[in-house]
Amino acid sequence: MVKVGLTGSIAVGKSFVCGEFERLGCYVLDADQTAREVVAAGSKGLAEIVEKFGPDILTSAGELDRPKMGAIVFADEEKRKLLNSIVHPRVFESQDLWIKDIEKRDPDAIAIIDAALMIESGGYRRFDKLIVVWCEPAIQLRRLMSRDGLSEADARKRIAAQMPQDEKKRFADHLIDTSLGFEDTRRQTQDVFRRLKSFSVGHDV
Repeated sequence: MVKVGLTGSIAVGKSFVCGEFERLGCYVLDADQTAREVVAAGSKGLAEIVEKFGPDILTSAGELDRPKMGAIVFADEEKRKLLNSIVHPRVFESQDLWIKDIEKRDPDAIAIIDAALMIESGGYRRFDKLIVVWCEPAIQLRRLMSRDGLSEADARKRIAAQMPQDEKKRFADHLIDTSLGFEDTRRQTQDVFRRLKSFSVGHDV
């Protein structure tokens, strides 16, 4: 089994790349989905967030108000670190259980976990290989504004809150550049898949 981390900054095309890896037969887990589950209504994770941030971050239905929480942590690095210290350990535990389950069922699997903050959290160290998805900064900005309906100023603020792309790329075993669109990205993803398959049978490349 090969355990693979996949990361990249906001709006660089990670979801498309993950979809391609799934199509090629890889198992893919979205850390965002796991993060939602560990702070779901009634969870210990959500209870700890309320304890630290107050009940105002809940919706009327008792769920985490994600837009409100996002606005708080994007504007304050210390609060972002506090939130991550609550969420990340629970996410890691859930991911590890997912990996163990796949390994039992399919010992030759390629298991990929997609997480935007994998490098920042240190979680990338748990994997055999790390893929960093990236694109040219002007394209990233345009995609983020279009996808989330943000002003240029707000989009730049969100991008600036994350580790710079060039820094993330230095951690990578494999890079996938999505700047030139779907077909070129698909070709690169297939190439990385072949490399991961080679590594899985003991021929590191």
